[in-house]
Amino acid sequence: MSLGQFRLDGKVALITGGNRGIGLAVAEIFGEAGAKSVLTARRDNPEADALLKGKGYDYDFVSADATDPATPERLVRHTLEKYGRIDILVNNAGVASHGETPDFDDERLELILSTNVAQVFRFSRAALPAMRRQGEGVILNVGSMSGFATNIPQHQVAYNGSKAAVHMMTKSLASEVAAENIRVNAVAPGYIDTEMSRGGFTNPEWDPVWRNATPMGRYGSAEEVANCVLFLCSPAASYVTGSVLLIDGGYTTR
Repeated sequence: MSLGQFRLDGKVALITGGNRGIGLAVAEIFGEAGAKSVLTARRDNPEADALLKGKGYDYDFVSADATDPATPERLVRHTLEKYGRIDILVNNAGVASHGETPDFDDERLELILSTNVAQVFRFSRAALPAMRRQGEGVILNVGSMSGFATNIPQHQVAYNGSKAAVHMMTKSLASEVAAENIRVNAVAPGYIDTEMSRGGFTNPEWDPVWRNATPMGRYGSAEEVANCVLFLCSPAASYVTGSVLLIDGGYTTR
């Protein structure tokens, strides 16, 4: 066993939602581990660009709408043209929306399902042919502890259901492609200090409930999630597939 098994030298990753939050933290640690990355998001983030370029990491950014059915094929093709291969796909792009079910309109429902479920399937489908030609590959999906537990005090039936779907797609696809040396895993973060969650952190009704329900008594960081993503995408996890790793400070132990 060697710490070198956590390296990604020569590997190429495609990361959705890759220029902020968990996606940016993954791009940063992948760069440190030696990987080249293609990042995609709806909008550019100059701060992320400066951070990655300042560290000398080899990466490319493509502005794209992940929910457009044509985007996955286009981004995989771009990655292959840019770097010649695709070793790792990180399906990180996602949205959250809260609200009581009777008041939850179809527009918000469609956004959650198209972003959190359909595009994960489409990106995986688009990446698989290249991984099969290479004889290896890793798909890492970002689920949520909300796919295991009902969050309180907010109501989020659609979001919870979408993340449970991500977990089952992870397990199902892992079984389908395991014999082809392609691994598929997921992480299930809890309350992580990112843009998506900060509105809840500043909510005087939600914040104390969230903290008290987390045995570690604090929120996680994007870097803590990225560390786990690196492990699952590295050769160190070569016998791990179909797993959903909880990163929730103990929330789901309650």
